[in-house]
Amino acid sequence: MLTVIAFVVALGVLIAVHEYGHYRVAVACGVKVERFSVGFGKALLRWQPKRQHPGQQTEFVIGAFPFGGYVKMLDEREGPVAPEERHRAFNTQPLRSRAAIVAAGPIANLLLAVVLYTAVNWIGVDEPVAKLARPVAASLAEAAGLRGGEHITQAGFDGDLSPVQSFEDLRWRMTRGALDGRDLTLEVAGEGGRPGRQLVLPLSRMEAKDADPQMFRKIGVVAPLTRPEIGEVMAGSAAERSGLRPGDLVLTVGDTPILDGQQLREVIRASVDATGQARTQTWQLQRGGQPLALEVKPEVREEGAAKVAPIGAYVGAPPEMVTVRQGVVDGVWRGVVRTWEVSALTVRMMGKMLIGEASIKNLSGPLTIADYAGKSASLGLTQYLVFLALISVSLGVLNLMPLPVLDGGHLMYYLWEGLTGKSVSDAWMERFQRGGVALLLVMMSIALFNDVTRLFG
Repeated sequence: MLTVIAFVVALGVLIAVHEYGHYRVAVACGVKVERFSVGFGKALLRWQPKRQHPGQQTEFVIGAFPFGGYVKMLDEREGPVAPEERHRAFNTQPLRSRAAIVAAGPIANLLLAVVLYTAVNWIGVDEPVAKLARPVAASLAEAAGLRGGEHITQAGFDGDLSPVQSFEDLRWRMTRGALDGRDLTLEVAGEGGRPGRQLVLPLSRMEAKDADPQMFRKIGVVAPLTRPEIGEVMAGSAAERSGLRPGDLVLTVGDTPILDGQQLREVIRASVDATGQARTQTWQLQRGGQPLALEVKPEVREEGAAKVAPIGAYVGAPPEMVTVRQGVVDGVWRGVVRTWEVSALTVRMMGKMLIGEASIKNLSGPLTIADYAGKSASLGLTQYLVFLALISVSLGVLNLMPLPVLDGGHLMYYLWEGLTGKSVSDAWMERFQRGGVALLLVMMSIALFNDVTRLFG
């Protein structure tokens, strides 16, 4: 239920802001707005405020299907217009006014993202400290010399390093580096009074096609450091039969030293021999500060075509957290910068997918958005606001794409009109609209397929 509510609220807010951008600029340009609708289909709610802008009698509607919205303006192309109101029709407005009205929707979404990121910066958000778990074997991180347990204090490109505030901050920089093909320099804090050291994460080795949902596994940095500690033990489980208790700190499994919770989970899942049977292994533990050895035999379970060996206990303590918060001015500035960076990254990713340099697996649809909405809402207000900001940027950038059915397509029409002095003919506009609808349907189908594969595959 939380997922559904969070998803509907997210859609409603983002669509309402987008359409309000169109509406507000249309009113400012003297265009008569007949209807403001959030959602399509049967009207669930409609009203007409008594106090409106001079000359406006706009009907506000909430439709049954929340996947979109529209602002219906007076327009001679859609029906007869009284001569005394012709000057208030959209199609009779100067080119700059029409362009401003169309662009206002995506711009409103980008401004909303700035506001949301700023709010998060002011409120503060708890994020994992930038201490790294054991890197994935044979990954770029392992090749760079990372072994796990490192605390990254600074990172940057081309020698320009800046403080790393959290693990999420580090992930964001790795994402930028991977998509731009730029090596990321990391500064690792020294231990025991020793000076820090620098190493280079060779992200330039990654190809654009590697920028898929498995990107961080290819880089090798997938999670922050967590203590390899046993949490809740399920009744009747292999963990209980083996004598494991909550709070046990795992030091080794067999001959394998255990550094963090992620590694421990992987070692447990891989405790299956060639015959498909679970291996009994000696675990070296610390319990109450005292060493202890236990023989542990997981249970075998099939997951698809593979066999895994869970123990029936929560593994890994929560990571060390830090509250990331900014001052008033710095919070606004960082909100603007983050919106710009996410927008630029989104554009580059779309461009790479268009020319085949990035995987189309990166396209996400409503199922993934709904899933992330529910997960972010369950983590608290700030995480949900970050999610809203990210989707708002995506919606703004998507609508600026030069597809005929989107705002960006209409802006391309106006660009042509500005350059040639002639508007696009109705016949060509109809052809472009049909092509745009077809392309958009293809994109939506791919996104929905990715959703199903990602969530249920």
